[in-house]
Amino acid sequence: MTAGARRRRLPWAYRAVAFVLRPLLMRVTKRDWRGLENIPAEGGFVVSTNHISYADPLVFAHFMFDSGREAYFLGKDSLFAIPVVGWLLKKCGQIPVYRNSAAATDSYRAAVEGVRAGKALGIFPEGTITRDPDLWPMRGKTGAARVALETHCPLVPVAQWGAQEILSPYGHRPSLFPRKTMMMYAGPPVDLSDLYDRPIDTKVLREATDRLMDRITGLLEELRGEKRPTERFDPRTHGVPEIGNPLKHHEIGRPKPPADPDGNGA
Repeated sequence: MTAGARRRRLPWAYRAVAFVLRPLLMRVTKRDWRGLENIPAEGGFVVSTNHISYADPLVFAHFMFDSGREAYFLGKDSLFAIPVVGWLLKKCGQIPVYRNSAAATDSYRAAVEGVRAGKALGIFPEGTITRDPDLWPMRGKTGAARVALETHCPLVPVAQWGAQEILSPYGHRPSLFPRKTMMMYAGPPVDLSDLYDRPIDTKVLREATDRLMDRITGLLEELRGEKRPTERFDPRTHGVPEIGNPLKHHEIGRPKPPADPDGNGA
């Protein structure tokens, strides 16, 4: 199926949002898209990237739209409660995630059904903006790996860098000019075939998730031209809350901006 044919099958709300937002993003950002050849042309799959800013979903969606495989995202349920925004998200086919509740099972079921229906399912495996002080990927949650193992679909790792320059982690004051370069790099699917015949238990899910996070981190090393930390950041061992804004309690997840004489930060 051609990209044009896929476009015609998009939900009307998805087409409308893309019609408005893509030209805007083209004007206010520069793009460095890499590895588009690693995005499957057909069939359902899971695509996962690191999380560094509230601007990530827009940049990630732009990258996937340009690849010809628009993404359908798992997003925290609070977004779906926002007037108009929540309605649009639902009409676009996005999937709410109900954290720490019985309804989380419904989110997982919807994700599996989406992949089996041939959709590209976008999942931020960290579950929230990284708590790592230098914005390296932290310990991942197992949702993306679980869906991939359940469906035996490709699990595509993507690294991104640049969105934090538009909107700092947990910031609410965007900086659009001068234009920043959004870098996205998709790698070949993570090989999980040796895990398919094993029970999907905690050990298997952790192994698959660690493989995914290792691949994302390796791609990010190339984008940043830097070496990763020797140990992946784990919020549980650093006393940092795994959900919510950690900056209310710790200086975690904040990039290191230049000195600001007015004391306003990034």
